[in-house]
Formats: sequence, structure tokens, C-alpha cells
Amino acid sequence: MTALVDVQLQPEKIWSFFAELTQIPRPSKHEQAVIDWIVAFAEARELAWEQDSIGNVIVRKSAMPGCEHLQTAILQSHIDMVPQKNAETKHDFLVDPIKAYVDGDWVKADGTTLGADNGMGVAAMMAVLDASDIQHGPIEALFTIDEEAGMTGAMNLDPGMLKGSLLFNLDTEDDGELYVGCAGGVDVNVDFDYEPLEVPADVNAWQLSVKGLLGGHSGVDIHLTRGNANKLLNRVIRKLLQAGIELNVADIKGGSLRNAIAREAFATLLVPDFQEDELITVLDEIAEEIAAEWQLAEPNLSITVVPTKSPADYIPLDDILRLLRAIDATPHGVTKMSVSLPGIVETSNNLGVIRAGKSKIKVRCLVRSLMDSARDEFCEEVAAGFYLAGANVSFTGAYPGWAPKMDSPLLKAMSDTHEDLFGFAPKVKVIHAGLECGILGAIYPNWDMISFGPTIRGAHSPDERVEIAAVARFWDLLKAALERVPAA
Repeated sequence: MTALVDVQLQPEKIWSFFAELTQIPRPSKHEQAVIDWIVAFAEARELAWEQDSIGNVIVRKSAMPGCEHLQTAILQSHIDMVPQKNAETKHDFLVDPIKAYVDGDWVKADGTTLGADNGMGVAAMMAVLDASDIQHGPIEALFTIDEEAGMTGAMNLDPGMLKGSLLFNLDTEDDGELYVGCAGGVDVNVDFDYEPLEVPADVNAWQLSVKGLLGGHSGVDIHLTRGNANKLLNRVIRKLLQAGIELNVADIKGGSLRNAIAREAFATLLVPDFQEDELITVLDEIAEEIAAEWQLAEPNLSITVVPTKSPADYIPLDDILRLLRAIDATPHGVTKMSVSLPGIVETSNNLGVIRAGKSKIKVRCLVRSLMDSARDEFCEEVAAGFYLAGANVSFTGAYPGWAPKMDSPLLKAMSDTHEDLFGFAPKVKVIHAGLECGILGAIYPNWDMISFGPTIRGAHSPDERVEIAAVARFWDLLKAALERVPAA
């Protein structure tokens, strides 16, 4: 394993800034350290900068000599990252640096997310601001906060701060593709209360684990029919009860983020002494049944139960049954494909997080759609089972989609540039993930926008990786695009 900080990849500038970035903790809502890094960078190079009321940072760079007549280009990326790790990985995202390393053609992280989403975009922006060999017009570099946990930076961007009209969003994950539209989203928040019961003396505690799933980005990967650990854990508990195991549930911890497909889920079960052998036998049968269904899509799926420390209390059975039935009724994954854009997901739901314990049950979902009306309607469908189960349900954090404009001058210019550089036309696509372009375009409706980036796989999971060669092509395309910005 060769640490990223110990090698010199090409292009040197962008990889150097990305390596620095991996050393700065920056989970969503904890971005101050990376903000300080950006500000120190700007001040060291005598670049103008300002911060708006929510925390977004704008760094401005003047046009290169002879390029003053070009339009102002806005470069934009978000500075936060998704903090995901494997259960056995010891890592504190508020303190510890990412252990990035080179593995053949890819850069990966050791047991955690890498932060290439959107760290590669941030590194590219820093490289542009630092460069003296790119013939570009005026640059406005917009670094937004908290994209992954609600897009609050983009949603609260102070209007009027930016003067440019061409936005280059650097937050997509497929080399050779240009994105001109994205889905909008809404958080579905579910809350139950319950009165905990004291654990009796004649039961033992067991930890039920569902692990080894691929997980992934709840927008980019939602169509890949990967397993959802929350759904599978729910199924296992229900089938144990149906098999006659007189269990109770003390707590549940499933998934970690509403925008990441749940890779792992755990529950503490309380089982009578006389049924312990039966628990193991029945669990093995259930695990074998589920593994057979998922053997191709999820070859590393593991469903186990092991003894654990006894908790102080547990959740009443009636409340567990209400939760189980509501989760069974909750759709996860793609519900509708687009008719107007063949092959593109229109509407989906991610059953991202379940937490149960200490008298509270919480479920967090993220509904996405290319159409705001379909998004809002599907929220009601997702919520219906929880309403019937007696939960409190709220919808928060709604953000709009980005409607594609196929006659965009910026799209034509970028397509031509791509073909000139690489000898083939890029694919023009709409992404089911939520990009900040939709929100920013509502604040600045005069903007012409496009999104592109290097090849990143496994975003929002510890399998996240970025292709080294794709970063070089991404950098070449960005430089050429800035050099070809039209006159004002």
C-alpha cells in the first residue's frame, strides 16, 4: 500500500492539493478547518476572497494578461465529504486524516470514504487559482459547505455576490460525460416514541449483524439494485418472530446517512435461555435463504448473531411490530424510470437510516426525482405506512432539480472542446443525484451551467475510489474550457 502523500502523480498540481485535502477533516457541518485552509491559500497568493453569511467561500482571481475581455467563469465545488467507514475501522472523521493510497490505476482510502466526492473538484479549483500557465479570463471560485447533509450552503448562498454567468460545477463522477440536469430531493423524517421496558433476568443478549453490502451513493448507484441493510435486518427480525423465536429488540442501528445506501445494520436481540440454540439454527436458515437471493449482486453479504452485553431496557413488542410492518411497507430504490430521458431514473427513495433506542425510534429517507411534483407525491407514498403505524412524519430540506437545456451555448462549447481534445464527442447526460446546480440556478437564473468531473466509483462508501488517468483528462478539459470561454 503506497500512501498518496508519498507519491507524485500527474498532473502534479491537482494531486498535490488533493493530498493536502485528505489531511484535513471535513465531514458535513464540520468544514471550518478546510475553510481556514482555503482562506490561508488565498491570502498567501494575494487573491481576493469573501465569505457569505452561511459560510460559503468565494475566491476571485483576475484575468490573465490579454484575457480581460473574456467572460467571468464561475468554478464551483462543495468542500464537505461523506463520513462513511467499515464497522471494524478505527477512524474519527472529526480528527483523523484520510489514509489515501495508490492501488494500481486508482486512488483509494483505507477503510473509509476517500472524499474524492467532491475533493477532486476542490483540488482542481485550487490548482486553477494557483496556476500561472492557463490563459483564462476572470475567475470566481465558489466553495460551498454542507452539500452532503442538506445542501444548506447552496440553498443559503447570498444573492448578488457572484458576477459571472457561466457555471462550471465540478461534482460529477464519469469521465467523458457532461451533465446538464439533475434530480431534486426531499428528506422524509420519521419519529416514534415508546416507553422502554426493563430487561428480565432469564434472557440473554445477542447482536444481530447484517454486513458486507456494497452500499453506495443513493442517487448515482440507486439503479444498481444493491441490497439495503435496513431492509434485510428488518426481514431477518420479522422471520425470526414468525419462526416462533420469543425475542425482543433492545436497539437498532442501521445505515449511517440518508443519502448513502445502507451497507450495515445491527440490532440487539433478547432471547430466552431455552431458545438460544433454536435462534442460531433458524438464523442460519434465514441467512442462507437471503444469501442465495443476493449471491450475484452482494457476494460479501454476511448475516450473523453473536452474544453481547445485556442492555438495561428494550422496546415493547407492539412498537417493534409497528416498525417492522412500516419498514416492510416502505419502498426502497427506483420507483419510476424517465420516459423522456430513456435509461435515466426519474424517481427513487433511499431508506437510509434507522435508529431505535432510549425511548426513540428514528427513520430517515431521501426521496429524489427529476420532477418536483413527482418528488412530492412519492414523499406521501413513502410516508403512508409510517402514518398508519402512528409515527410523526415531516418533510424537510426540499431542493429543486435542474432542468436540462439542450440548446445551451456552454454545452455546445464544452462538447466541441471535448471532441477537439480527445477525438470523440462526450455523452450528454442527466444525473439522478442532486447537484447544487438546481439550487444555484434558482438564485441566479441567468447562469448557463454544466457539470463534469473525473471517474469516481463507490462514492459515499468505503469502496470510494478515483481513477488516476481520468483525473488527467478532467484537468485537461477544465484548462481548455477556461481558455475557450467566449468574450463578454
